Amino acid sequence: MDAQTQLELEAAAFRTLREHLMEKRTDVQNIDMMNLTGFCRNCLSRWYQEAANARGIEMDKMEAREIFYGMTMNEWKANYQTEAGADKQAAFTKAFDENVTKG
Repeated sequence: MDAQTQLELEAAAFRTLREHLMEKRTDVQNIDMMNLTGFCRNCLSRWYQEAANARGIEMDKMEAREIFYGMTMNEWKANYQTEAGADKQAAFTKAFDENVTKG
């Protein structure tokens, strides 16, 4: 497989993942994703931002999130985010530390 085809396939897979998380599984909470997998929608948007910044494209965290989410974080939270109990919050703190802070 040539490099351009690989790039296109990887981009298509990313777009499908984004669509799945943003349109088909809005019921899955970020905190649950982080606790189970070590990453969430915010991580994906951060990786997008980091890739843009590495290529000289200025983009801050909120711009990247709006591109990834297709709406502002406030809109996403109002429409889809639910309250997390203390047990989920504690697990999130551990997962965030292990996967983002030290990552």
